[in-house]
Amino acid sequence: METVILTAQPREGRGKRAAAQLRKQGLVPAIVYGHKEEPAAVTLPQADLERVLRHHVRVVDLQTNGHTDTALIREVQYDHLGKEILHVDFERHSKDERIHVEVPIELRGTPTGIGAGVVLDQPLHSLEVECLVIAVPESIRVRIEGLQLGHAIHVKELQLPEGVIALADPDAVVVQLKAALPEPEAAPAEPGVAGAAEPEIVGRRVAKEEGEAE
Repeated sequence: METVILTAQPREGRGKRAAAQLRKQGLVPAIVYGHKEEPAAVTLPQADLERVLRHHVRVVDLQTNGHTDTALIREVQYDHLGKEILHVDFERHSKDERIHVEVPIELRGTPTGIGAGVVLDQPLHSLEVECLVIAVPESIRVRIEGLQLGHAIHVKELQLPEGVIALADPDAVVVQLKAALPEPEAAPAEPGVAGAAEPEIVGRRVAKEEGEAE
């Protein structure tokens, strides 16, 4: 697997104001922790980080002052619009270490059973797996072309990359085709209740506002 390198610099300042100043300079504050080492506060160029995330890279060689860590991108925090990166958590690991990580599920194809009155239901959008830290899959791809109404694809039926083990319940449903629920019909208004009472109330209010007698 090709190694992706990110270069970081030690970070001195702390707090929201210091972090905001870094982001104005095109830098993203981050923390590197784990592997029985002290946490290290660093900064990275925003453009480099966005490029890595755009290609769905999960593990990088993080270089700081000549020292290299094999680091899993554990969490990325965005602003309320989901656009600007506010902070990143990196977790140190050995290259031969097996880890537990959440991987997104990606559906491929259009089910032959889809049509009027049929909906695609996907209870699982991600899957917790165990794998080597250097072999974290970008996603778990699920082919759904042959899916028919009333049929489902379960976790135990997924085709996982070599060395990747699913940690979810094997019988859990990943995706299925179901009959759409009929829309509830509006209950008819009872004569002389809703239909008559509401105009009467409105009429009284108008009369009062205009100074008319009831």
